[in-house]
Amino acid sequence: MHIAIAGSVAADHLQTFAGRFSDSLVPDQLDKLSVSFLVEDLDIRRGGCGANIAFGLAALGHRPTLVAAVGRDFAEQGYQGWLEGAGVDCSRVHVSPSLHTALCTITTDEAHAQIVTFYPGAMSEARDIDVAAIHAEQPIGILLIGPDDPAGMQRHTTTARDQGIPFAADPSQQLAWADGDLIRELVEGATYLFTNDYEAALIEQKTGWSAADVRAAVGTQIITRGKDGATVFPVDGDPIDVPALAGVEAIDPTGVGDSFRAGYLAGVAAELDPTTCVQIGCTIAASVVETTGTQEYTLDGAAFLARLGKSYGDDAAARVDAALTLA
Repeated sequence: MHIAIAGSVAADHLQTFAGRFSDSLVPDQLDKLSVSFLVEDLDIRRGGCGANIAFGLAALGHRPTLVAAVGRDFAEQGYQGWLEGAGVDCSRVHVSPSLHTALCTITTDEAHAQIVTFYPGAMSEARDIDVAAIHAEQPIGILLIGPDDPAGMQRHTTTARDQGIPFAADPSQQLAWADGDLIRELVEGATYLFTNDYEAALIEQKTGWSAADVRAAVGTQIITRGKDGATVFPVDGDPIDVPALAGVEAIDPTGVGDSFRAGYLAGVAAELDPTTCVQIGCTIAASVVETTGTQEYTLDGAAFLARLGKSYGDDAAARVDAALTLA
């Protein structure tokens, strides 16, 4: 199955705060918020939701097409070569002649709470990418539309509906500023909707939809719950709760949700059941949360299957082994 991933590509500046952000917040003074956090380190890594998901899919044996807008520094600083070396198709990436690749600054405290600032840069030109042309050259089996230039997300969503391309809606970080009308436009008709539990509540609050309304607007809804695993609401049938992988030692949560999406979509492409799709997602997510950076992990096929089998059973590992091409 040809999987295309539309979303951001960015340089991640990762910082760690040795304390809790909440200790510096005065609840009744938030409208006058002025705080400064002294961080202990700075780690510059490759990131961006679109690139992270594409990298995860490549690690699981796919060759996804990255649909993104970047600056000339994308090639000059080696990011393009890195992704292509991992197995990601970057031939459809749009290169801005004047703007820098997006920059994301992420500060994480000891409770794994995060403060994120994002400079979009070249990402604003994602609206110039024509997904229909990509689909005409190589039919897309599923298109994930992740956080990106808002106009680009709208264009890709409209194109997917018009062209009959099954799409996964993953608005995540863009939910914070988007209004209800835009959220409904990005979500309605999606074959899959990915959110965490906070984002699921935010969609309901901003759209005025109930949880049932959201599920009626999409095919399958997948809600991730951090250390508590994930819940799948299939088109038909009861909700499916899947626990997170056992024995995970969390170091850095950045990019964990992106890798989960990659794992789930790899399972979808292999026509696996929703439970097994979540199990793949949770297993690859464990590799990310145990490393600093979003693309610094490596997957050894045998070790991956062993770890999945230890938490979910030998039958689950056998199904994944038969369905995925793992190195």
